Amino acid sequence: MYRQCFALIWEEYTSILVLRTFLPKILLYKQKKAKPTSESSEHRSQMTRKLASTFMILVLWLGHAYESQATHIRAGEITARRIQNGQGLTYEITIIGYTDTGSTVPFANGTLDFGDGSDPITLSEEARLVEQRLIADEVRINKYVIEHTFRSPGLYYTISYREANRNDGVVNIENGNSVNTPFYIETTILIDPLLGINNTPQLLVPPIDEGAVGARFEHNPGAFDIDGDSISFRLTIPKKDRDVFVDFYLDPNDPSFGGTQQNGNTPTLFSLNELTGDMIWNAPGMEGEYNVAFVIEEWRQVGGLWFNLSSITRDMQIIISDSENNPPELLLPRDTCVEAGTLLEAIIRADDPDGHNVFIEGFGGPFEQFSSPATFTFVGDDQPPIAEGDFAWQTNCTHVRRAPYQVIFKATDVPPPNVGPQLVDFQTWNVTVVAPAPVLNSATATPQREISLDWEPYSFCISEAISMQIWRRVGSFDFDPDNCLVGIPPNSGYELIDVVDISQTSYLDDNNGRGLDFGANYCYRLVAIFPEPEGGVSYASNEVCALIDADGPVITNVSVLETSEDAGEVLVRWTPPYDVDPLVVPPPYTYEVLRADGFSGNAQLQSISARISDTSIVDAGGINTLSGIQNYRIILYDGNDNVVDTSAVASTVELDANTSVQSITLNWFAQVPWSNIVQRYPYHYIYRDNILPGNPEQLVLIDSVLVTVNGLRYEDRGQVNGEQLSVDNLYCYYVTTQGSYDNDTLPEPLMNDSQILCAQPNDTVPPCEPLGFTISNLRSCEEFLASAPCSFNSYVNELRWDFPTDPVCSEEVLTYNIYYSEEGEEGPYFLLASNVAGNFYQDANLASFARCYRIAAVDRSGNESSLSEPICRDNCPYYELPNVFTPQQDEFNEVLRAFDNTNPEKCARFVRSVQFRVYNRWGNLVYEYTSGPERDIYINWDGKTNDGNVVSSGVYFYIADVTFDVLREEDRTQQIKGWIHVLK
Repeated sequence: MYRQCFALIWEEYTSILVLRTFLPKILLYKQKKAKPTSESSEHRSQMTRKLASTFMILVLWLGHAYESQATHIRAGEITARRIQNGQGLTYEITIIGYTDTGSTVPFANGTLDFGDGSDPITLSEEARLVEQRLIADEVRINKYVIEHTFRSPGLYYTISYREANRNDGVVNIENGNSVNTPFYIETTILIDPLLGINNTPQLLVPPIDEGAVGARFEHNPGAFDIDGDSISFRLTIPKKDRDVFVDFYLDPNDPSFGGTQQNGNTPTLFSLNELTGDMIWNAPGMEGEYNVAFVIEEWRQVGGLWFNLSSITRDMQIIISDSENNPPELLLPRDTCVEAGTLLEAIIRADDPDGHNVFIEGFGGPFEQFSSPATFTFVGDDQPPIAEGDFAWQTNCTHVRRAPYQVIFKATDVPPPNVGPQLVDFQTWNVTVVAPAPVLNSATATPQREISLDWEPYSFCISEAISMQIWRRVGSFDFDPDNCLVGIPPNSGYELIDVVDISQTSYLDDNNGRGLDFGANYCYRLVAIFPEPEGGVSYASNEVCALIDADGPVITNVSVLETSEDAGEVLVRWTPPYDVDPLVVPPPYTYEVLRADGFSGNAQLQSISARISDTSIVDAGGINTLSGIQNYRIILYDGNDNVVDTSAVASTVELDANTSVQSITLNWFAQVPWSNIVQRYPYHYIYRDNILPGNPEQLVLIDSVLVTVNGLRYEDRGQVNGEQLSVDNLYCYYVTTQGSYDNDTLPEPLMNDSQILCAQPNDTVPPCEPLGFTISNLRSCEEFLASAPCSFNSYVNELRWDFPTDPVCSEEVLTYNIYYSEEGEEGPYFLLASNVAGNFYQDANLASFARCYRIAAVDRSGNESSLSEPICRDNCPYYELPNVFTPQQDEFNEVLRAFDNTNPEKCARFVRSVQFRVYNRWGNLVYEYTSGPERDIYINWDGKTNDGNVVSSGVYFYIADVTFDVLREEDRTQQIKGWIHVLK
């Protein structure tokens, strides 16, 4: 419309120019015909002034028309959905604009940029308008959709839309002079096949609500992710272009806008809940139009790491009026869990403090389900101010997922005319759909020290679940999964021993071929697992148990008696083989005790005694119990001096400490065949010095830990005597554990002491730097690959370092952090592994050798040493092309292809990309090839030009620019030149 107006104005303006140009000449001509008079001169002046006035009015009207084009956009966002047949790179992009119907200017005349280097487009010209309708008073939704294929995977792409201009008079942008500020929104997506299929969240609640001065304003976008990914929210500043914020932006609760909270307190508050997305402004202090923006971020956990898959910016306008109206209040049920297959019903109520009628709506994931979606029926408000609605959801197994569903309810009041705008209240109800528990039938022990399990088919959810977890512990642990306790509870002592296909209904536990431990009562539970990214686990199954006979020695105690770096002592105790058949294994029985370093394994394995008939021994063989861990096992001999069997392995209890200001946190661990988390003996005991006034060095019992609830952890804040821990004192501790085999024929509780450990609060001194850091398998890359197939792609770098030799350093160093870089010695470096115990780490499953590493020591207070000097290992790239091929349709040597699996001595390795050009003998380019997402590095030239013409026989010159995967930048690009003989 404004273009037509401009044309009319221009036409009038040109008429004025014509008159101003030719009028003097016309008058001059008339002067020759008639005598000039004062009247004619005055008439000419009046005419000129009239035309000039008309022009100015029209120019001002044109400016007003231009301004009116900027008064239509209220809010907007961009979402993306991956198209299944698009090979992972094609997405359906949806651009939504909310516009003010008071403006005649259409939405979508702005520019859409896909962020991948392709040409931007004008939205209205190239995208499809799929929805345009009135959704509220003077608010229209405009939804455009376009498909786009991005250029390559593994990258973040920022899709943006920019349109001129925002409304004039937005009070918190440009001091109200916002008319020349563009409207800009963006969405960033990560396209990575390794992370799986992904779609951005959808925003189900439109930003259409207004607010009132002094009344709490709320908004929730109703973000729902169909893939079940986690969602977080954060505020941002509106933008006018990529990486450019609007000028002079003020938060809505800036003091310059005045106001108080709804209850009269100051200052006013403006916040966004990062978990629920509830945006609350308590409360607006001044009338006007405000703009705010926030980001919805999508996260997925893969391999224990969290990846940011997308981020959506919603830019929205809030119109605040002066009114005496107050918002309604929703009354929701408590957050809940529901077992799949259950009908979930609830009554949702709302109350209005002013007695106005109220309307309730429901949004969220349950209403968006393809299978059995939830329903919400607004019953009405026949008895205002109370309104009600009925929520119903017949859940099934397709609804199972890890994260709760957010059911967002919105209550809108309906005040009488002239009272003010309709006000709203948002509340979120979290509903988690949990799968039913599997049913275990039995556990049966075998003479081979194995236990056979069988369970009922998981028939109800077998088409949705993918696997079954098998959990085991020594001894029974009683718990009943309550409304929301899914899976195996923490601190229950269960260990995940295997994961099998969901269709499986039996399992043989042979402890990875080692056999289960003598005398232990093993108990099992099952948990069904649902596929990622939605995830989700079932309730835990019932528990079944089976007892392994004690027909071998049963180790019961490994307790530190003396803490020392070179004179430590450990008590080791065991029981005779109670269940052994003396006719098969004749007595008398004797024993040999073996010791090794570490929690398990055979490092430095040695015998610490001659064969003895007793069932206990004190190991006083000059061992390091201060910072070292030892494990023990018992060999049983029969009366004929034959080796019968060996007990399970049991380690000493290791006590660690982390310090902070005025507190020391203890953690302890032992790898033993019994359980140290026992409901009959649930307490472990904490001993400390600096307690007795006359003997501060004596360690006395200060507290106990309920390990079935709190785990193997204790924080000492001085609560035993009400005295804060002093930064000047060194505090020493040891812990006594209690355990059991859950076998009536064996002694219990099994009590074992840790070493004595000393720590100082608020320690900020870093430990010594590690020594002797090296890549231990650093042999020639070419030598390693000489026998590896061309398809080999699972490389390993083994890292080793030396323990500190200085006693002080040895005591303070607890673990190590390892850092890596894929860009050379100078970095940047990223954390590869944290809190690595021991002096060995294997960086495995690498796509190549090329990495540099640095290592830092970490002490018990979490202080990190300086990084070691970098050590690096590089790749040995190779790429070669043959010099002849015969494209003559005989299915032999038909294409020119880089050497690969068919030539293992010359196979291409560590090649990132190839640009290949072929020239004839006159130097003319006949063929060009560049590798990419759908074009591999091997070329496969069929002897045709890029236009599809067959080249003639002869010799051709080629140039190949090859980019290699290596650390040294100067070696990354190599140009290969040669001759190709095309034979036919």
